[in-house]
Amino acid sequence: MFANLIEFVTNHYVLSGLFVVLLVLLIVTELRKGGQSLSSRELTALVNGDKGVVLDVRSKKDFSTGHIVDSLHIPYEKVAARLAELEKHKAKTIVVVDAMGQHAGSIVRELSKAGYTAAKLAGGIATWRADNLPLVK
Repeated sequence: MFANLIEFVTNHYVLSGLFVVLLVLLIVTELRKGGQSLSSRELTALVNGDKGVVLDVRSKKDFSTGHIVDSLHIPYEKVAARLAELEKHKAKTIVVVDAMGQHAGSIVRELSKAGYTAAKLAGGIATWRADNLPLVK
C-alpha cells in the first residue's frame, strides 16, 4: 500500500504538491479561527495577576464534577444570550474553557466580535487535568 502511495506521488507530483499546500492552508486557517490559545501556565499567570477571568462553557453537569477555581459558568449554547453578564470583566482577558478545546474557538470569536479580549485554554479542561492542576466542585 505504501508503495502505491509513493508511485502515485511520483507520477502526480503537481497534484500531490497542490494537496499538501491546501492541507497546510486549511490547518493554518483552522488554527487562526479560534483566536489565541493559552497553556495552563499562561492561564494561571493571567488569573493570578488579576488580568484574566475563566469562562467555563461546559454543561452544568460537567461543570459540577470539577472546574477551575473562581471560573464563571455559562453553558456553550447560552453564551450569546448572556454576554451582558461578562460586561464587568471587559477590562480583563476572558479565557474560555471547554472539555477538550472543541467549542472554545467559536466562543472566543463571538467574544472578540463583541469587543472583549478573549483567548482559549489549549486542550480545554482535559489539559488542565493532565497537568495535575486543582479543580473545585
